[in-house]
Amino acid sequence: MRRGLSRRQALRALGAAGLAAGLAGTLSGCSSPFTDLRLSVATGGTQGVYYALGGALADAWQQHLELVTRPQVLPTAGSVQNLALLAGGQADVAFSQVDTAADQLSTTAPDDPRSLRALARIYDDAVHVVVRGDAPFARLADLRGARVSVGAPDSGVTVIAQRLLMVAGLVPERDLRPAQLGINESVAAMREGSIDAFFWSGGLPTAGVSELAATLPIRLLDLEDVLPAMRARHPVYSSGTVPAASYGIATPVATLLVRNFLLVPAVMPDDVADALVSALFVERPRLAAASAAALTIDSRAAIGTQPVSLHPGAARFYRSTKSI
Repeated sequence: MRRGLSRRQALRALGAAGLAAGLAGTLSGCSSPFTDLRLSVATGGTQGVYYALGGALADAWQQHLELVTRPQVLPTAGSVQNLALLAGGQADVAFSQVDTAADQLSTTAPDDPRSLRALARIYDDAVHVVVRGDAPFARLADLRGARVSVGAPDSGVTVIAQRLLMVAGLVPERDLRPAQLGINESVAAMREGSIDAFFWSGGLPTAGVSELAATLPIRLLDLEDVLPAMRARHPVYSSGTVPAASYGIATPVATLLVRNFLLVPAVMPDDVADALVSALFVERPRLAAASAAALTIDSRAAIGTQPVSLHPGAARFYRSTKSI
């Protein structure tokens, strides 16, 4: 990926040759050690928050690391595919939900080249179960027999949807008429009337859902009745609410919250990881302009990446800011 070297060789070479990459002021006025660094960022569907933030980060990293080539922003199905791309060397940075990352960690030895490290916790997703405003559904169990998109194949949405449906006593293949659609396709299908509901896990607001709500009255199903059992089975999740007025809904809706991380391979050199995190925090206004979900990015919250360990280069940045 980098001047004919393998991804790992190139990253190691950069780490050996690089200076400590800090905030923008450190990089200005001198030649950047990262000029020839090439990066690929695995994101998500083009109407989702991952993709919006991935584009803003690519701009930030090109500017602050003085990269000749803007990082490639890869639209994907979501977390599961992102981690596969990261493990296979087709991506250098990946957005991922905590549950999907935890599942991969449970099957990966710490010294495995596929081992994950975190740059930051960036924001929390809210799980959306979207239905038409006039639909007869009030809770998950009411979806029995309905046409429901459970997320794209290889997406973190599918993982969450299957777990929630099981807690509600529903088996997708038996009790629903399931479809596996990403956010773009789910929005289009609901607008066309070919599905009754769809699952989505994304920051607030998610552009695709907002666009749908602007043309079609929608509701989000309240998940309060399944949250205790869901959190008991899967402690990586937490509970929260989608505020009233979001997407035009009249009252707050109880839902599941899912932490989102920026992940990199363990073999990434410390100075590269440090530089990526430094630019992330310098450019928080740029990220917030791309998606309001980025308004919650904070250096103290960012270290909350358990069960994924922080990359040593990222930890060095947080120590410099006295966040840890």
